[in-house]
Amino acid sequence: MEFFQSFENPEFWVGLLKIIWINILLSGDNAVVIALAARGLPPAQQKQAIMFGSGAAVVLRIGLTIIAAWLMALQGLQIVGGILLLWIGAQLLANEEENEGEAKEQTNLMTAIRTILIADVVMSLDNVIGVAAAAKGDQLLLIIGLAISIPLVVFGSSMMIKLMERYPFIITLGAALIGWVGGETIASDVFLKEFASANGWFHLTAAAAGAVIVILWGRRMNAKTENKEEPAP
Repeated sequence: MEFFQSFENPEFWVGLLKIIWINILLSGDNAVVIALAARGLPPAQQKQAIMFGSGAAVVLRIGLTIIAAWLMALQGLQIVGGILLLWIGAQLLANEEENEGEAKEQTNLMTAIRTILIADVVMSLDNVIGVAAAAKGDQLLLIIGLAISIPLVVFGSSMMIKLMERYPFIITLGAALIGWVGGETIASDVFLKEFASANGWFHLTAAAAGAVIVILWGRRMNAKTENKEEPAP
């Protein structure tokens, strides 16, 4: 009975709209990660990776939102998560200059899904507070709102893959975005909270540094791979 009463409450619909809007704003980085990880797969597996990754992103966000207060209080958690994002961004960028055939040979569905899952966990850490605040403890509202966001991530990921195929430079921009989020995640850690509050430049600088690190790291990894593949004279 309480289940149906929730739908009759105007506050429920206001909260639902807030959660949907928050997820529209926050789904962009998840879509980029999924697109980058799935771009080297055959078309059929691309769809599988997008659907699985999109669903996992929402499920993970629901779970993390429920324990958000505890997670955000752990010192060092976001620093570790941010470093993981930098590594993921560099890994995804390292294959940028490979041709499409090589990328498909070297990418498999499970590798793409693993990358998406790791990135989803980390990228959700700094987003869950906003969603939890909008839900105001209403678990039904939280689950419905996040479930509705699945099509947004699916559509965004599919569109990003098409754009990457047509405009390869978007791959670099996508990897830089992951680095940016990684830098922001590190700067948002509880351990650095006082320093960040006292130094207004720190958050933006950390985000920009994350983007630069991913690009340089990815290029370096790619160069090492090419050097190994060059035949000895």
